[in-house]
Amino acid sequence: MEKRVLLENKYGETLVGLLHESHSKELVILCHGFRLSKESRTLLKLADAFKEEEIAVFRFDFSGNGESEGSFQYGNYWKEADDLRAVTLHFSSQGWKINAIRGHSKGRNVVLLYASSYHDVPMVVNISRRFYLGKGIEEWLDADSIERIKKDGFIDVRGESDGRLCRITEENLMDILSTDTCSSCSLIDSNCRVLTVHGSKDEIVPVENATGFANGIPNHILRILDGANHLFSGHSSELSSCILEFIREQPSLGRELLTD
Repeated sequence: MEKRVLLENKYGETLVGLLHESHSKELVILCHGFRLSKESRTLLKLADAFKEEEIAVFRFDFSGNGESEGSFQYGNYWKEADDLRAVTLHFSSQGWKINAIRGHSKGRNVVLLYASSYHDVPMVVNISRRFYLGKGIEEWLDADSIERIKKDGFIDVRGESDGRLCRITEENLMDILSTDTCSSCSLIDSNCRVLTVHGSKDEIVPVENATGFANGIPNHILRILDGANHLFSGHSSELSSCILEFIREQPSLGRELLTD
């Protein structure tokens, strides 16, 4: 049974999420990717896997996405880290222990930025996210487009995967280019265990990005799933098993190690 939860971020916007409780007060928080929501297929399958193992899980919409208030913004990494902070503070104040935070695609960078700023979670799982953010911009924008942003203040581009228009402002562009993933990763506490999972056939974020995370994070485990694409289509059970194995290694859960 899932419980609808409403909470407020530091900007006065209401965030909407769903909580599945279990027998303990230890909680895993799931963060969705770019232009997705708490209802994304990858998140739903992971949530189901956690529920089957009687692990409490919370999935929510970042501001400007899904049911949450606010305007959608391209980039917006640090604001979404603020959203995640609002979530962790909300549940901590109610006696929950945040056991792990997990992000897919863009949500992956958000959880790492969070861990680099707030040293209050023992485990982070980041999935299919770009380490070299500038290269992601290059795939969307050419030199002419960047000049148009500087001249007009914005540009509307259509996503190749979903065909939807996305407005990129100069502020969005600067936010992405100024987000230093490498420096942030080096600030993650060595007591925080980090798992990076990437598909070897990721068609959106090249698999070499995963190596960047592996080289930059102090306490890190890297898993490449052979043949998996960006959304792990046909590989969801492998993804779930790999994450469950990682989380079960945390002594506080009192569970045996899962092998696959």
